[in-house]
Amino acid sequence: MSFLKVPTSTPRLNRSTLAVPGSNTRFIEKAATSAADVIFFDLEDSVSPDKKEQARKDVIAALNDLDFGGKSISIRINGLDTHYMYRDLVDVVEQAGNKLDMILIPKVGTASDIYAVDMLLTQIEQAKGINKRIGIELLIETPQGMQNIFEIAGASPRNESMLFGSADYAASSGAQITMIGGPNPDYHVLTSPDAAGLRSVHWGDMWHFPLARLVAAARANGLRPIDGPFADIKDPDGWLASASRAKVLGCEGKMVIHPSQVEMANQLFKPSAAEVSHAKRILQAMEEAAQAGAGAVSLDGKMIDIASIRQAENTVRKAAQAEAKS
Repeated sequence: MSFLKVPTSTPRLNRSTLAVPGSNTRFIEKAATSAADVIFFDLEDSVSPDKKEQARKDVIAALNDLDFGGKSISIRINGLDTHYMYRDLVDVVEQAGNKLDMILIPKVGTASDIYAVDMLLTQIEQAKGINKRIGIELLIETPQGMQNIFEIAGASPRNESMLFGSADYAASSGAQITMIGGPNPDYHVLTSPDAAGLRSVHWGDMWHFPLARLVAAARANGLRPIDGPFADIKDPDGWLASASRAKVLGCEGKMVIHPSQVEMANQLFKPSAAEVSHAKRILQAMEEAAQAGAGAVSLDGKMIDIASIRQAENTVRKAAQAEAKS
């Protein structure tokens, strides 16, 4: 185990991240009553250029006027390569920064992108007397961002979570998709013929590499890894398969694009009763070993390492947060 301790980001419940277009005031108002853990109001892809200024004003008004019931609130700003981005930060944070928890940066390509946003946030917070530190969420959706992902993850103490955007990643990498976040039936191989000349089809997950790399970069820097959306809102089984494999890889939650997906995410990424019970037994065994002066900790005949103890602590904490919210 390395001597270097990895600091953890602000502890937030992050099972479901609901995307809400900033240009749709009806959706904004409905989001206030949503059961989502995190809401991000989008000023980027879902808002046409002629509506961006009004969307920004509507989001500022919503932040100041609506009660979001303790949800974490984020804003997806426009890209750093656009002339909308600086005004997104300046206007929203100056006028509603005290009601804002995080800024979601799209298409992050290099660590310097984070430095630029961090610098502006710091200056606005100081100028406006905003006492809490606004966090940063990182949306990885380009090959450049995937190449520099470890430097990006460690670029600022404001960094909190890292999300995967498969749609733009596919577009910028030339990958062929049939649906945002879904599988492609052509991503398979055939086995060699057996004795009877029959061959079997073996499907693969075309998102495994980028998502696994994102989880590694996030966890190495104390951030929350979050999977991207699954676009077919009429396919709950497909959504569940997509989200379950993300959970197995280590993701804490999933971006959702429709209210019907919120409760599915909250339930899937909530620690089960069995997981919580096992985590508590690990922590109890650790405490008993400490009281006895034992140099090693074991449970059910198996040694417990530091990573297992940390995972147990996180499981108990997340279960308590979910219980408090429900």
